[in-house]
Amino acid sequence: MTSASASASAPAPNPRAHSFNAAAAQYAANRPSYPPALLDSVERLAGRALVGARVVDVGAGTGIATALLVDRGADVVAVEPGDGMAEQFRRTLPHVPVVRGDGNALPLADGTADLITYAQAWHWTDQERSVPEALRVLRPGGALALWWNITDPDTPWLTAQSARIARHLGMDDGTGHSADRTRRGVAALTTALEFHRDRVSWRRRVPLDTHLANLGTHSAFLVLGAERTAEFVEAERAELLKVFPDAVVEERYVVDLLVAIRPSPDAAPGTGTGSGTAASATAPDPAS
Repeated sequence: MTSASASASAPAPNPRAHSFNAAAAQYAANRPSYPPALLDSVERLAGRALVGARVVDVGAGTGIATALLVDRGADVVAVEPGDGMAEQFRRTLPHVPVVRGDGNALPLADGTADLITYAQAWHWTDQERSVPEALRVLRPGGALALWWNITDPDTPWLTAQSARIARHLGMDDGTGHSADRTRRGVAALTTALEFHRDRVSWRRRVPLDTHLANLGTHSAFLVLGAERTAEFVEAERAELLKVFPDAVVEERYVVDLLVAIRPSPDAAPGTGTGSGTAASATAPDPAS
């Protein structure tokens, strides 16, 4: 499946996108996975089973989503740009091939993938490049699937925590505004694709230390510096013990999933497969 693709000059590195490399082990140990129902939805919207599918997991990180795809029987090649993340990936999934690269210039041959996935990663791409690259690598009828774990906005303690994070980081507490900007941008770039959306709610119960360590793997904290991050973590520990006095936190998530089918050459405009709500792409919370 692999092949060098022609690419334009690379854009300047994004410090937040590369900040994960120094925290790869912490990321692997504490970030949430995804519920089985998510992959059920991917199969439904993509119009095919994952068993035997040739899947490219882009921005694979430490392999959290890759492992689930492999467990479903997919034949997966991971693509990861970061040194630290790729090294951790190889420790976690030594039998799964990982190639160095990113979605802006996929190191893969034309028309070789049944499915391209981006778990928590699409927003780091330059969509003027990553959209045509996905279309190049997908076979006709193949699917592009994008998804994000987003903290449940209807959970009061998570809403309060988001506000505290925004204040500490000096950010506008306006996740929706960020998402709206990305939706408009992607809508202008993906006119060849018709995205369909599903949302999957799920939760996990973890020790308070795991929850706080998960927060510390978000890029906004990784670039903030150890001292200011530690200040927030200790203050947040005190706040959360008021809500969870047993120091076991119930995290609640909504996975926002978007799937688009690469049209066949003879397909009529706007033709797609699967079922779901038509949508343009979304964005994660600003501290991801």
